[in-house]
Amino acid sequence: MKKIKEYIINFINGFCMALADSVPGVSGGTVAFILGFYEKFIKSLDDLFRGNKLQKKNAFLYLMKIGIGWMVGIIFAILFLSNLFDKYIYQLSSLFIGFIIFAIPIVIKEEKKNLDKSFYNIIFFLGGLLLVLLITYLNRVVGKSFNIDNFNIVTIIYMFLAAMLAISAMILPGISGSTILLIFGIYVPLINKVKLLVNFDFSSVPILIVFGLGVIFGILYFTKLLRKALDKKRSFIIYLILGMMIASIFSIIMGPTTLETAQKYLTLETFDLLFFILGGFIIFGLEGIKYFLKR
Repeated sequence: MKKIKEYIINFINGFCMALADSVPGVSGGTVAFILGFYEKFIKSLDDLFRGNKLQKKNAFLYLMKIGIGWMVGIIFAILFLSNLFDKYIYQLSSLFIGFIIFAIPIVIKEEKKNLDKSFYNIIFFLGGLLLVLLITYLNRVVGKSFNIDNFNIVTIIYMFLAAMLAISAMILPGISGSTILLIFGIYVPLINKVKLLVNFDFSSVPILIVFGLGVIFGILYFTKLLRKALDKKRSFIIYLILGMMIASIFSIIMGPTTLETAQKYLTLETFDLLFFILGGFIIFGLEGIKYFLKR
């Protein structure tokens, strides 16, 4: 029974991360932080590449369980959720804002002992805030589609760098990897390539392999840095994360302007209170599931 619960927890964790990772403005790392498995996730990623034989084995088994849920979630997002953005972008944006607003008190509660009000902590908080605001601004300015159909050295380098930065963002709560992909102009082209693969069209395999190698490289170097930071400078990182989470609300507000057919940013008139409240219920529901399954 305990193993079954463990599989259910890991599947739900991976599934929820995938849904967040597929949406510009929301981070899978934020979901992992809210659900309480963030540090184990980071540690496992690091152990997979740098641990001893036993650590690598345990990390692989854990990440495989998370990965199954993630794969199901990302396929669901690509096939179904992505089709909702054009029609229901304002409802979904309101939902995502609900996620963030209701998640922040949970993070503060969980990390209360690390939230001392030192000068350096405030600097890290402002740094996280400004980082996400800058990324959102760059997304609006340079987030144009890049042609990834021309498989040449320029495309290979470009995709590799974009993947490396995007996976780093997905891992770090508060920054959406999808937003990074939008800035590089490959979010929509990449989604289309994955759709081709899901439909058994293997012409997209070479460029997806390049993207995958960039992801591995980003994980390899970023997780080591983040793990050390969480161990030695945890309060700084928590304040950085809170700053990024708060700023990500602005990213979500501007989200409709980043669609393939750009729409006006979210306003009070287009804000959907019902979906905002639903976001809160989902967050508290996930919290309830977490505590129930860990009993």
